[in-house]
Amino acid sequence: MTREHEPAFFMGTPGLEARYLDSCKRHRTQPNAEVVSWFSKVPTLTCDAKTEMTSCGECHLVITLDHLQDTDLLLLIDVFMEIHSFDVDTVDVVHNAPRLLNSEHLIGLMLAIGDKLHAVNLQDSSLGEDFLSNLSKRGVSCEVFCFWSLQIQKLNMVGRFTQLHTLNLDFCTSVTSFHKDCFSGMPNLMRLSMCETRVANLWTTTAVLSKLPSLVELRFQKCLCCHDTGPCASLYSEKANLLVGEETGSVLPNYPSYKAVQSVSHGSTTHKVLDEVEQIIDKESVFMCAQKQKLRNGSATFKKYVSHHCSPICYEKYYREYMIVCLPHLEVLDNLPVQEVDKEVAKNVFSSHYENLPYGRQHKESVIAVLHQREMGKVSFYHPKSIKLKHSVSPRTGQHFFSRSLSAAKLGSSMWPVIQPVSQISHLIKEEGTQLRPRQFEYNPSDPSLMAFGTLDGEIIITNHEGGRIVGYVPSTGVENSILGLCWLKKYPSKLIAGSDNGSLKLFDINCIPPKVPDFSFSYDAVAFDDFEQLTSVHVNSMDDRLLVSGYTRNIALYDIATGGRMELFRDLHREPINVAKFANHSPFLFATSSFDRDVKMWDLRETPVRPCYTVSSSRENVMVCFSPDDHYLLVSAVDNEVKQLLAGDGRIQMKFEIASTGSAHNYTRSYYMNGRDYVISGSCDEHVVRICCAQTGRRLRDVFLEDGNSGNSMYVQSLRGDPFRDFHFSVLAASTRSSSKCEIMMVNLLASIDQVKDHPYNQSFRPAYSLGG
Repeated sequence: MTREHEPAFFMGTPGLEARYLDSCKRHRTQPNAEVVSWFSKVPTLTCDAKTEMTSCGECHLVITLDHLQDTDLLLLIDVFMEIHSFDVDTVDVVHNAPRLLNSEHLIGLMLAIGDKLHAVNLQDSSLGEDFLSNLSKRGVSCEVFCFWSLQIQKLNMVGRFTQLHTLNLDFCTSVTSFHKDCFSGMPNLMRLSMCETRVANLWTTTAVLSKLPSLVELRFQKCLCCHDTGPCASLYSEKANLLVGEETGSVLPNYPSYKAVQSVSHGSTTHKVLDEVEQIIDKESVFMCAQKQKLRNGSATFKKYVSHHCSPICYEKYYREYMIVCLPHLEVLDNLPVQEVDKEVAKNVFSSHYENLPYGRQHKESVIAVLHQREMGKVSFYHPKSIKLKHSVSPRTGQHFFSRSLSAAKLGSSMWPVIQPVSQISHLIKEEGTQLRPRQFEYNPSDPSLMAFGTLDGEIIITNHEGGRIVGYVPSTGVENSILGLCWLKKYPSKLIAGSDNGSLKLFDINCIPPKVPDFSFSYDAVAFDDFEQLTSVHVNSMDDRLLVSGYTRNIALYDIATGGRMELFRDLHREPINVAKFANHSPFLFATSSFDRDVKMWDLRETPVRPCYTVSSSRENVMVCFSPDDHYLLVSAVDNEVKQLLAGDGRIQMKFEIASTGSAHNYTRSYYMNGRDYVISGSCDEHVVRICCAQTGRRLRDVFLEDGNSGNSMYVQSLRGDPFRDFHFSVLAASTRSSSKCEIMMVNLLASIDQVKDHPYNQSFRPAYSLGG
């Protein structure tokens, strides 16, 4: 990746030495002995001697800043302002010591060197976002840039780097994401290395990298024997042997090793190695076909390849295939060459496991085009043998079809959704410096603008989340408790049931709740229910006459909503505590339960709940269960990303979602439906990502990574809900892991880009405390 430097070997000219000494005299500064040694290393340098300096006959100067002070940098800037007057062809700037240097002086030095700057290698953990921002605004003309910092979370290198062909950001372990235009000023960047960063999002990463038209070599992990991004010689030799030597018994001709072509310029090395191996393979074309089929089937592996210094993105199950499809010009990925057979396999894997666009759309369309088609009563499609857009009258011209097309067009236009805080309204009701700490939330079933959330301190807030206003506020009773269960009545959507971890159950009418604490004594007209100890969840049936309550017990309580009295206590329905009990959306008698005993059970109140209608087991402890909006399916979530969809009628498994497990027994997973029953959103308390999958095919549409928009720290999923009124909208309850835990409800709009929201503090992308319940 980088030029090999010999730290003790420097070339120089008497002219540079004289100018340096003159600069020291003018600034009344003692010369730095190390700098003098650079410029006087070869005091009799002439043009004839230039051929002795490098194999290319050029004078190459290496500036090492490890032992310099800021004053030395100012003098060097003065010297290099006239660099074009001296016999120096290229200059490298190297800084490896943890010495704090003035970043403005450092940038000034690079600008003074100008177009003779070849490589910059800055291994300084103190340089951060301000340095990169200032550097990007001014632009530098170096060809190779190696940078290591521990101060940058969101990488932003928007600027002019027109000569840059190699960028190394290995071991920048604080980098988690990119500005959407991060690399837009690098038209000639061919090689990029980002090993051992914290980059994890396939979607936004490939969207950023796709803006690099010249990128051919990329790595987020490395083969240990490789020092650059090119193909590993030993692995490639093994592949050639696999293809032509193993079964034919033939001996490979004198295959040129990677080292043999190192004298060739780096830009052509990849092509030279690949071309020569292809010539070898062509001689054994019959056997090659058989071995290519092995590669397609995944039966051919390279045992010698062991990845090192992996970024989190590499742990995505089909990371390599996704990258190859989304970056079709790649020739080398993670030191492994990308060949035609790899591209064929990648396309098949991508189509089986990912959705490029929602609802099966294969091609991106503009919003304007979709709106025009709707007005004209036409539907567009792509003929399989032509890329020309055809038009025809189709029965698929209804509002439902066009709303899906419009959603696909909007979602396909940006990988950075808008994420807005819902619960940052503390200033409206709390004293300065104190914050609301949300613990549970629910959308109102009738009014698209209303949401209720309860807090860890026992408060209940009714908010207009569209306008950022508080509609109703119920303060804590003073007893230490948290609101763990909330449920709106369906036929009477102004009424809300709230349950606390101290067992308290109350029914509120939001029309009787003031938006803030009144100055006078006020009685909240709430109906109190019989207590249920260790409460974790509450749910109302479709007729609004029965209430199910579960908790950290093996029992379920059934309440009469009209009286608030407990009607039944169903004992020992499971062998372990019941996390969640949910009524069906349309049947007032059917309900499902999920438990840590790994079972999900369906029950019918018309029969005494002694024997369930059916039982389905998971391989891990169940965290929650919910019905699809039409009651056709059950969505079951178990610990550590075990998510499956059952047919509600008989419990048969309809879909298992391929979500990688973390190995944690405390990674509590929750999943809900979005867009009716079309998509599933899933998140876990040990991960800062919400995964969006097609409910019918299981294919992944998008991952949304969550972070605090102010600090940039990751925030982790505690609960989530799909917006019942808006497609591709959902909300997430998230919290940080730090001692001063921050809890927040974030509203996610996948159909809007962050560019469309001016002055918005959040970009993209949110560990909450574990609790039972949904």
